[in-house]
Amino acid sequence: GLLPLKVLVSLLGSYGRAAELLARESGSVPGFVGFGISTSNDPGYVPAVHGAEEIDNLVDADFRLVLRKLSKRDTVTKLKAVQEFGAMCQERESDVVRGVLPYWPRIYCKISVDHDRRVREAAQQAFEQLILKVKRNLAPYLKGLMGHWLVAQCDTYSPAASAAAVAFQAAFPLSKQPEALSFCKEEVLNVLQDNLLKETADTLSDPQSVPEEEREAKYMRLLTSSLLALKRLLTVLPQSDCEALAKRLANIIAQGKFWKYSKHKSPQVRGALFELVAALCELTPQLLQAEAARVCSAVLLGIDDSDPVVLPPLWEAVLHVISSIQDCWSHVNVRKGVLPKLWALLAEGGRGLATVLHPNMLPFLSKLPAEVTEPKLHFCTTFFSSITQGLASERALASPSECAAIVYATMECLRFVLLQSVAEGAEQRALQSLLPLIDKALGTPALQRGPLFPQISEMLVSWEKRVTGDEAAAFQRLLTDFWEGLGSLCARRVDCEETEPAALEGIASLLEVMYDPDNPARKQAKGKKAVKICFAEQEGKGEEDGPSAGRPVTEPADGFGKRKPPPPSGHLLELVCQLAELSVVYVCERDSEKHLRFLALLLRAFPRPQVFGVLLGPGHGKVEPDTQLGALAQNPAVRFLLQRVALWLRQDDGKDTDLLVDMVFSALRCCGSNTEQTLVLNRIAMDLKWGVLLQIVQKACANAGHLELCGGWLRDPVLGERLVRLAGELCTVGLEASPSAFSALPGQHSHSWALISLALSQQHNNEPLIGKVYVERIIERLHATLSEAKGMCDAGNMEPLVSFISDVASNFFSSVKGCLLLPAANDLLLTTFQLCAQDPALTHLSDALLQKLKLAYTAGVHSLVTHLGPGVTKGTFLHSAAAWVKRQLLTSILSVQRYHSRSSPHRTELELQPCWIKRPLLAGRLRACGDCPCMEVWSVRASGKLPAHLCASALLGRIIFIAVPVGEQQEETDTSVHPDLIAEILYALQWCEEMEHCSAMVAEYHQLLQEWNVAENACSPSLAEAGDLGKASAAELALPVEMMRFLCWLVDHSPTVLCSTHWDFLLCSMLAWLEIASESSGSFWNPWVQQFVCANCELIAKLTEFFAALPAGLAEQLPPELSSEWQEFFVEGVYTLLLPLLKFPTAEFPEPDEQLFPLAVAEAVGEALVHMPVRLLTHNKLPARFVAGQRSSLPDGLQSLLNTLTPLLIFKARPLQLAVYHMLHKVMPLLPESDCERANAKSDDEEEEEPSLSPPAAIMSILTTTEELLESILGSIQVGEFAVVVPLSTEHCCILGYLLAWKLLLTFFKAAPSQLRVQYSLHLRKSRSLHTLLLHLFRLMPENPTLPGQLAEAAGKEPKSFFTESLSLSLRRSMRVCVWAFLCDRK
Repeated sequence: GLLPLKVLVSLLGSYGRAAELLARESGSVPGFVGFGISTSNDPGYVPAVHGAEEIDNLVDADFRLVLRKLSKRDTVTKLKAVQEFGAMCQERESDVVRGVLPYWPRIYCKISVDHDRRVREAAQQAFEQLILKVKRNLAPYLKGLMGHWLVAQCDTYSPAASAAAVAFQAAFPLSKQPEALSFCKEEVLNVLQDNLLKETADTLSDPQSVPEEEREAKYMRLLTSSLLALKRLLTVLPQSDCEALAKRLANIIAQGKFWKYSKHKSPQVRGALFELVAALCELTPQLLQAEAARVCSAVLLGIDDSDPVVLPPLWEAVLHVISSIQDCWSHVNVRKGVLPKLWALLAEGGRGLATVLHPNMLPFLSKLPAEVTEPKLHFCTTFFSSITQGLASERALASPSECAAIVYATMECLRFVLLQSVAEGAEQRALQSLLPLIDKALGTPALQRGPLFPQISEMLVSWEKRVTGDEAAAFQRLLTDFWEGLGSLCARRVDCEETEPAALEGIASLLEVMYDPDNPARKQAKGKKAVKICFAEQEGKGEEDGPSAGRPVTEPADGFGKRKPPPPSGHLLELVCQLAELSVVYVCERDSEKHLRFLALLLRAFPRPQVFGVLLGPGHGKVEPDTQLGALAQNPAVRFLLQRVALWLRQDDGKDTDLLVDMVFSALRCCGSNTEQTLVLNRIAMDLKWGVLLQIVQKACANAGHLELCGGWLRDPVLGERLVRLAGELCTVGLEASPSAFSALPGQHSHSWALISLALSQQHNNEPLIGKVYVERIIERLHATLSEAKGMCDAGNMEPLVSFISDVASNFFSSVKGCLLLPAANDLLLTTFQLCAQDPALTHLSDALLQKLKLAYTAGVHSLVTHLGPGVTKGTFLHSAAAWVKRQLLTSILSVQRYHSRSSPHRTELELQPCWIKRPLLAGRLRACGDCPCMEVWSVRASGKLPAHLCASALLGRIIFIAVPVGEQQEETDTSVHPDLIAEILYALQWCEEMEHCSAMVAEYHQLLQEWNVAENACSPSLAEAGDLGKASAAELALPVEMMRFLCWLVDHSPTVLCSTHWDFLLCSMLAWLEIASESSGSFWNPWVQQFVCANCELIAKLTEFFAALPAGLAEQLPPELSSEWQEFFVEGVYTLLLPLLKFPTAEFPEPDEQLFPLAVAEAVGEALVHMPVRLLTHNKLPARFVAGQRSSLPDGLQSLLNTLTPLLIFKARPLQLAVYHMLHKVMPLLPESDCERANAKSDDEEEEEPSLSPPAAIMSILTTTEELLESILGSIQVGEFAVVVPLSTEHCCILGYLLAWKLLLTFFKAAPSQLRVQYSLHLRKSRSLHTLLLHLFRLMPENPTLPGQLAEAAGKEPKSFFTESLSLSLRRSMRVCVWAFLCDRK
C-alpha cells in the first residue's frame, strides 16, 4: 500500500530512485488516478508519492493526454507524443508547462534510452523546448535528470547526442557547465555506476516482451554511452571535484566487470573503455597506478585490436599507459604477449588503418625502455622488416594515403634510431634497415610515386649538414657506407638483362630526387599527423621552392625551367656516371629498350658534361673538325648527340624515337647559349625525318623549358624555309597524285601535314612559333592549292588533299588570335567557304569532308568576329563572301522551276505549303490574308526539308547574323525548330527589292513573293455576323487579331491614354471575342482561328496582370470604378468561359501528335488560366464529375475540379500539363481542412497504431498510374545511372506528370497540420510511394546540375546550378528544369 511507499521516499530522498527500486523489486508501480495500473515492468511516468490525486489536478488536460501516450509501447505513437510534447512546451504558457516538471525526470530517464533512435532524438529536442520555457524552474529537478542527460550527450546516434548537447547548452552556458555537473556529481556517478556495474540486458528491458537482439543492442548502447559519459564528467569537472570522487572512482575501476569490457564483443564498448582509460591516465594517474596490473593487461595485451572503432582510442590509451604508469612493462610479457602482436599488425600494413596506427610508432618507440629493446640490433631489424613488409602489402599499395602514412612513420623512426645509434657508435644499425627499404621500393612502382624518395633525400641532406659538426666522423662514415651500399644495390639491378623496367625507372627517379629534392614537378605534399617529436638537434631542411612563374604554354615537365639546381654531390655524380656507362653498353650491344629509357631518364635529370663524356667511351677521344660547329664540336654532349643520338634517330630499327628526342633536349642543356643550340639543331635536323622533327616541335610546345631551348631554332630562317618547301611539296604531290596513289597519301604524309599544322597554329607570347613571314607564305601556298583543287574538273580525286588543308585551316583559325589580319588567311577562309557553299554535285566532295570545311570556315568567322569585329569593308571576308554569293545568284543557272523539276511548273506548286505558314503565323512573324485551306490540307505532315529557293535567300541573312554582335541579336525562343528550317521570308523580299541587276530568275522570285502578299494586308469586316470562327475568312480574322495585339501593347505601355469609353470598348470586346471563341472549339484546327484565340488569351493575361498589380500613382489616372468593375463583373465572366476551353482541345483532338492538334491554343489558354483567382477555382461552374468508389471529404465543386483537371497532368501536351499544375497548386493548401474535421471527430480510445489517411484520391490515382508507367520506362536503369529522356516524347510527358503530381502533394503536406501529416506520410510509407520516388529521382537527375548558358565567371567563383538558383515552372521551360525545381523545393 502507501505506507511502504512513504517510507521508501523518506529513506531514499529521491522519488526517482524509489520508483526504480520498486520497479526492480516488485515489477509494478502504483498507478496514476484515472490512468489504470501498469502490469508491465514499465515504472510509468507518475511520481510514486502520496497525494498523487492532488498533483493530477495541477497538470493540464492536454499534457495529461500526451504523457499517457509517452508510456505506450508503439514507436509511432511514442514518437508522435514526444513531438507533440515539444510543440506544446513551445506554444503553452510557462505556468502550464511548469506543471509537468515533477513528472518529467521519470519520463526523460525512460525515453532518453529508448530503443528507437528517432524517439531519443525527439526527446532531446522536446527537452530543449521545455528548458527554454521553464528556465530556472528546472533547478529542483536537476539531480534526477543530470545522470541520464550526460549519458544522452554521449549517445551513439550522433543526432540524438547533438540534440542533447544543444539542450544542455540552452540550460547552462559553457562557463556554467562545470558548476552544474559539480552540483550533481554524486547523482551522476550513481547512475553511471549502476549502468556499468549493475545493469544487464535483461534488467534494462523486459525479456518477456522485448526480443533478445533489441535488449542486447540497448544494453551495449547504454554501456558505450555511460563509459563516454564518465570520461566527459572527469574532463569537465574541476580537479578538486575529481579528487573528491577519487574513492568512488577507485571502487568502480577495482571491479573485475569493468575491465572485462576491454574484451567485450562490441567494438563500440571496447573503444569507449579505452577512451576512458586514456582520460583516467591523464586526469587521475594515481588511481590507475593502483590497478596497474589490470590496466596494462587490458591495454597492452590488446595492442593488435584492429577494429576501426577501437584502434584510435586504443593507441591513445597505449601511449598514455606507457607514459604515466612507471612499471607498466613488468605487468605483461612484452616478448610473448605484446611485440609479436605488434610485428604482425605492422607486417599487414596496419590492416587498412595505417593513417591512424603508424603516426603512433615514433612516440611508442621513444618510450620503450632498454630492457624491452635489447638486443637493439635484433629489435631494430625486426621492427623495420615488419614495417617494410607492411609497406608492400596489398592494402598499402592500393591506397596512396595508407602508403604515405607508413613511409612517413618509417622515416621518422629511422631518424630516431639513427640518432641513438650515432650516440652509441653503431650507425650501421640504421643503414641495415634503410637499404632493404630502398631495395623494396625499387621493385614496387607504387612506392616510387609516394613520399619515400623525397624523405630519403631530406635525410641525406641532414647527414651532409652534420658532417661539419661534432659528430662529423660518424656521419662521414655513414655517408660513405650509404653511397657504397646504394651503388652496389643499383648496379646489381642495372647490370642485368632481365631486370624489370619499373626497377630502372625507380633508380632514375630516386637519383633525380636526390639531386633536386625541391623540384616542384616532383615534390610531394607532406601529410604528417598526430604527435610531433623534437630531437635534441633540429635537422635542417631545404624548404625553398622554385618560383612558379607563369608559363606561356605549360609548366615545364622536367621541373627545371630557369631554376638551376645546385651541382650534384660527388658521390651522386659518380654513381650516375657508373650507371650511365653500364646502361649504354646494353643499348649499343644488346639493343635494350628498357636501358635506353633508363639512359634517357638519367640524362634528363643529369644533363652534365661528365655524364656525356662517360657515354662517349674511351674510343672517341679524337674529334674531327667541323666547320659548321667550330669549337662547339668539342662539347661532350654535342659529340654524343652527333655520334650516337643522331645516328639512332636516322636508323629505322625500332628504337623509341620519343626517348631519343628527350636525349636531344638533354644535350641542348649543355650548350652555352641559344645560338649554340640553334647551330646544333640545324646540324642534326638536316638528315632527320619529318616525323622526328614533329616530335621535337611537339615536345617544345608542351614544355616551357624545352621551348626555351629551341625557340631560336624554331624562328630561324633555315627551319622556316624548309617548312615552306615542305608545304609546297605536299600540295604538289596532292594535286598531281594519281587516283591509285591517293590511298597511300594519308600514311605517307600524315607527319608532314601535322608538322605544318602545328607550326601554323601554335603561338608563344602572342607571336607565331615560326617566323611570321613563313606563316604567311605557307598560308598563301595552301590557298593557291585549295583554289586550284576547287577549279579542277575531276575535283573528287582532290578529297585527301582538301581534307588535309581543311584540318590545317581549322586548327589555324581556331588557335591563332588575329590570324585573319593576314590577307592570305582571308583568302583561304573565303575559298573554304566557297567550297562548302557550292553544290556537292559539282564538287564531288563527301559529306564528311563538307563537315570539315564547315568547321574550318565557322572557326574562321568566329575568330574574325571575336578578335577583329564584324566590320564589313571592302577586302574583308564578309564583304568578299557577300559579293561572291551575289555573283553566284546573278550568273548561275537557277530557276524556281528547278526546285520543282519533278512536277509541272504551275503557280500553285510555287506557293509555300500550309505547314510553312502555320508556324510563323502563330508566332506573330507573318501577316497573311488569303483563302483558308480545308481541314485535310492542314492534317498532312509535310517534309522537314526547306524549299531550296528560300535557302538561297537566307544565306546572306546567316552571314549577317554571325557578324552582328551578340548583344544586338534577338534571341530565338522557339528552340524546337530544326536549324535547317530557320529562314525569314522578309529577308528574301528585301534582298530582291534592293538588287542592282535583276536576272530572270530573281524577277520571277520577286513576283512570287509579292503575290504571296507578305506585307500586312489590312482587312476589316466585322465578326459579329460570322458566329462560328470556322466560317470566317482569314481576312475577317486578321483585323481583330491586330486589334488585340495593339490593345495588349497599349495596356502594357500607355494605359492612361484610354478614357472610360475606350476601356468599356476594350473589356466588352475582349469578352465578346472570348464568347465567339468558346463557341468555335470545333474549328481550332484552323491556324487563323488558333491565332485569334491566342491573341484573345494574351489580352486576357495582360489585363489580369495589369489589374492585379497597378503601379503606384496609376490608379488615380484611370477611370473611377474601373478596377472594381473588372473584379466584380469581367473576371468571373472571363474565367467562366475560359476554364472549359482548357478541356476542349483534348476532347476534340484526343491525339496530341496529330497535325491538327491546337497546341498553340492549349498553351495560350493555359497561360491565361494561370492567373485565375482561387475563389473562382473553388466555386467553379464546371459540370459535376465524380468517380465511383472514390472516398472524399471535399466539397463537390473542389472534387469536380480535381477530377476534371488531374487527368490532364499526364496528357501529352506540356503546356496543358503545366497549366493544370499551376491551377491545382493554388487550391492544394485548402484541401487538408476537409480532413481536419474527420480527424478531430475520432475517439481518443483508438488502437495504439496510428491510422493512415490517404491524400486527395484524384492526385493519388495519377500517382499510381504514373508510377507503373515509370517503372516500365526506368526499371532497367540502375540507381546511379542517368536516364536520357527525349524532350516532348511520351515518356517525357509521363515523367513530367509524375513529378508535377508529387509537387502538388508536397504543397498539400506543407498546408496540413502536424497530426494529419503523420497519417498522410504513413499512407505513403505503406504504399512505398516515397521509396519509389527516390529511386526515380536518382535515375532522372542529370550528371551535371550546372545551369546552361552561363558566361565565363571569375576564377574561384562557384558556377550557378539548379540548387543555388530559384527556379520556376514556366509553360515554356524544359523537363530538366522541372526535375531540379522539384528537388530545390525539398532542400
